[in-house]
Amino acid sequence: MIRADIISVVGREYLTSNIENDEYSYPKAFSVASLPFVPITNANGRKFEKLDIRFVKDGITVLVETKQNFTKADEEQLSAYVEYEKALTGNKTIAILANTTNDNVKVWRGVVSDGDFMQKETALRTMDEYVDFYTSKINDKEKVMQNTYKLNEMLHRHSIPEKLRSQFVGTCLLALKNGLDYSTPSLTAAQIRTRIKEVLEDLLNSDINKAEKLALLNRNVLNDQYVRQLNIASFREILTFIENNILPFINDKSTSGQDLLNLFFVTFNKYVGKSDKNQAFTPDHITDFMAKITGVNKHSVVLDPCCGSGSFLVRAMTQALDDCATAAEQETVKKNQIFGIEFDENVYGLATTNMLIHSDGNSNIRQGSCFTMTDWIKESKPTIILMNPPYNGQRVHLPSEYVRTWPRDKKEDPSKGLYFVKWIADALNSINHPAKLAILLPVACAIGTSGEIARLKNEILEENTLDAVFTLPTDIFHPGASASACCMVFKIGTKHSDVSNPDTFFGYCRDDGFKKKKNLGRVEQVDPVTGNSKWSEIQKRWIELYRNRKAEPGESATYRVTGSDEWLCEAYMKTDYTKLTEHDFQQTINDYLAYLVKEGRVYES
Repeated sequence: MIRADIISVVGREYLTSNIENDEYSYPKAFSVASLPFVPITNANGRKFEKLDIRFVKDGITVLVETKQNFTKADEEQLSAYVEYEKALTGNKTIAILANTTNDNVKVWRGVVSDGDFMQKETALRTMDEYVDFYTSKINDKEKVMQNTYKLNEMLHRHSIPEKLRSQFVGTCLLALKNGLDYSTPSLTAAQIRTRIKEVLEDLLNSDINKAEKLALLNRNVLNDQYVRQLNIASFREILTFIENNILPFINDKSTSGQDLLNLFFVTFNKYVGKSDKNQAFTPDHITDFMAKITGVNKHSVVLDPCCGSGSFLVRAMTQALDDCATAAEQETVKKNQIFGIEFDENVYGLATTNMLIHSDGNSNIRQGSCFTMTDWIKESKPTIILMNPPYNGQRVHLPSEYVRTWPRDKKEDPSKGLYFVKWIADALNSINHPAKLAILLPVACAIGTSGEIARLKNEILEENTLDAVFTLPTDIFHPGASASACCMVFKIGTKHSDVSNPDTFFGYCRDDGFKKKKNLGRVEQVDPVTGNSKWSEIQKRWIELYRNRKAEPGESATYRVTGSDEWLCEAYMKTDYTKLTEHDFQQTINDYLAYLVKEGRVYES
C-alpha cells in the first residue's frame, strides 16, 4: 500500500505533518513545544526521530510507519514513536506498521507489545474507527444488557442459584476467552469442568497466590453441587450462549471492550442481587467518572478496600494502562500499582476472575477485612483510593473498637459507611502519606448534622479536606439497590482549615443521561440531534465545572463548609429560574407531600 492510499483510507483531514513528504519530525515538534528531546536509539546506535505518517483526532494519535517487511527492529522503532507521542501530547495511541508491497498491517492499541497487539486487525481502518477503539458504542452496550438479562433467565431455568451465577458465568467467560474447546461430541460435563480448570491453571501460572485462587474457584464454582448437576446439554447451551451473545461484544484490547466487559459484570450483579436491596454495585460510567476526577494515570497507586467484583480496579487499571508508553510501564502498573481487598469470599473470587478476564493474572487483591490489613495498606502507599463501602455494615464487618461505641440495640453501622473515610485517612496520615479519595456514600452522610455522622464529619476535617461532593441521580443503583447516593472527594493529609484551600466544590449531577428501561435497568441514551452519547457530553460538563471550580445556577456551587454543615449542592446552589416548568413545581409539591406523609405529619380528618 502506497503512502497516498494510507492517508486516503485513514483520512487526510486528520494528517499532521511538520516537514516535507508528509513526515513528522519529533525533534522539531518537541522544540516547538519548548520541551527537551531525548532521542531513543537501537543497539546499533541508530536514532529514531522521524515518523512516516501521523494522524490526530479527539485526543487519539494514529502512528503509521511504512516498511517493505516487518521485523522486530521495526517494532522497536514504532515503540520509540509511541514514547515520544506520550511525552509530547499525552494522547492515547494506535501504532501501525503498514507494508508498502501489499495491504498487510500490524496494529497495536496503546504500546507496542504482545499484550496490546491486535491480532484480528489485518486491514487499515478510518480515523473514526480507530477513535472507537478508545470509546464506547452505545448500541453494543444495550445489546450486552439485553443478552445479560437473557443469560440470567437461562441460568434460573437451569437451577443455578443467584449467589452462584456471577462467579459461574465469569469463570465460563474467562475459559472461553482463553480458548476453551467444548465442541467434541463425546465430552461429558465433568470433562468440560476439567478443561475449564486447566485453562485457569495456565492463566494463573505467574500468580503468587495461584493455589489459593484455584482452590477457591474449584470449591465455590466448578465443584459446587449445582454446577455438578448440570447435564452436558445444559452446560453446552450455557457456554454456547456466552460464546455467541456475550463474548463477541467484549474485547479487552480496546477501551470500548473494557467498558462493555465491566458493564456485563455490573449489570449481571444487579440482576442476581435483587434479593438484597443493600447491594449497591457501582455503575460502570460512575467508576469511569471517579477515576477521571481523581486523575488516575500511570504513576497512580490505586486502592479499593471494598473492591467487590473489582469494577473500580478494572477502570483504574484501564485508565492507567492507556497512559503508559511502554510494555514495561504497563507491567509495573499491573504488578505494583493496583490493590484491592474484599471481605466476602465468593465476591473475592469474582474480583479475581474479573481481573483475569482483563488480562491481569497477578492482581494484588486480598481476601478478608480491610480493617485487619492496615499495615499492608500502608506498605502499598496508595495515592488514590476509590471505593463504594457497605452502607449498612453489620457488627461483624467493622472493627471492634468502633462497634463498641454503638448503642446496644444498634445492628448496623450508624455512620452509613462514613467511618471508612475516617479509618483510611487515619491510616495514611499516620505515615504522612497524602492521597486523594473518592467515595460513594448515601446522601444521609452529606446532610447529617447531628449524631455519629456529624461527629465523624468534624473529625475527618481536622486532618483532611473535603474537596468536592457530587449529587448523583436518585436511582443510580437501580435495580440492585434503592439508596440515593453522592460522590465525595477528599484530599487526605491536608487540613480542611488550610487557608490555601479553595472552597469545596458542589456538583448537582442528578441527570446523567440514563433512563430506566424494563428488564434492562438504567440504559444510556443517545442525543437525537448529534447521535452521540448523552452521558459522554454530560461527563465532560461535570468534569469541566469541577476542574475550573465554576459555580453555575442549577448546576454547581462553591462554599466553605465545616463538619457541622450540609455537604450537598442543593444547600448552596442558586436556582436558574429560566429553566423551571410547571412540571417542576408540581413535582416539588408532590415530593413535599410525600415527605409529610412519611414523617406522619399529615392526618386524615
